[in-house]
Amino acid sequence: MGSLYPHYEEENNSSNTAHLLNPEEFRRQGHMIIDFIADYYQNMEKYPVLSQVQPGYLAKLLPKSAPNIPEPIETILHDIQQYIIPGITHWQSPNYFAYFPSSGSIAGFLG
Repeated sequence: MGSLYPHYEEENNSSNTAHLLNPEEFRRQGHMIIDFIADYYQNMEKYPVLSQVQPGYLAKLLPKSAPNIPEPIETILHDIQQYIIPGITHWQSPNYFAYFPSSGSIAGFLG
């Protein structure tokens, strides 16, 4: 219930106690997230500046409720790349000339 991948919950309906966010898992996932963000900033000029989707497109893809069990960080980052990034106006893109750059620098993002 609540996953963009309905088969995920069916296949992974066992107890998730083995996947609790212990310090090692927190570190692993944190590194994946930082790498994802760094890759985004490094490749930002390759994305179309303006959103490539119609308003409301994401609402049709969302489940009616949040997942009952945690999804792997890999699934979450995949969803962001596939479903969220195409809908963003990339304000920090070097190809965006409509306004002055905003304060969303890498250092600002970490802060």
